[in-house]
Amino acid sequence: MANSSNPAFNNSPAFSSRSEIAKQLNTPPVPTMTAEQLTELYNRPSATPAETDRMSYQDVMFKILGSFVILLVGAAVGWFVPALMIPALVVGLVLGLVNTFKKKPNPALVLSYAAVEGVAIGALTMFFETRWPGIALQAVIGTFAVVGVTLALFASGKVRASAKATKVFLIAMVGYGVYSLVNLVLMWTGTTNGTFGLNSVQIPILGGIPIGVVIGLLVVVMGAYSLVLDFDSIKTGVQRGAPRVYGWAAAFGIVLTVVWLYLEILRILALLRGNN
Repeated sequence: MANSSNPAFNNSPAFSSRSEIAKQLNTPPVPTMTAEQLTELYNRPSATPAETDRMSYQDVMFKILGSFVILLVGAAVGWFVPALMIPALVVGLVLGLVNTFKKKPNPALVLSYAAVEGVAIGALTMFFETRWPGIALQAVIGTFAVVGVTLALFASGKVRASAKATKVFLIAMVGYGVYSLVNLVLMWTGTTNGTFGLNSVQIPILGGIPIGVVIGLLVVVMGAYSLVLDFDSIKTGVQRGAPRVYGWAAAFGIVLTVVWLYLEILRILALLRGNN
């Protein structure tokens, strides 16, 4: 290979001939492989994602399932020790923010978030179940239905994330965030009555359906699209050969979205059951 006139290339072993590389690194040139050796190398099985430390769908699935097992264990603790709900909510919020803004995911932090969030969800579910018997099972079934349908539509290619839809989703998220913040302040100050503040107000719209239910259904649609974004991120990560550790980021995202969906479905069912 002719030497380049660019000194940056000439001074780097990466752009030198094999003999020059060996000379600069003080190592003997790599011997030429025979035809039999090349054939044997070619016939070897390809390295698996685990061997190359890259993301795979199977590995991400194991991480997601592991996170949900930890979540369920935490939920059992919260169910039997409901007094832990407030501390768990505070710690869960902190861990959620840390996991969200951390550049490289940490398995311990992701699993800790799942455990603490599980405690909060379990305690909150026990409160709802005490007031509206049977509502927990209904919420679980509803959550599985939304997640299952969304995954099936994504896998079939009928639903995909798009730049336009994502833009609308982000705007809706900001609007819902502001609405939730205002509602929380009104509840804290005693301005509104009812378990869910503004959402408990019986303002019938769309054929007599309370406004809180309508808002809840819109949020469920937002949560479903958030799942689509999560699935799309996993697909992109696997296709691009992202480092295996980022499977934990995928697990955190799925847990976060599913918990959000569950809570919203739980609230919708409570509104439909009345006495809010």
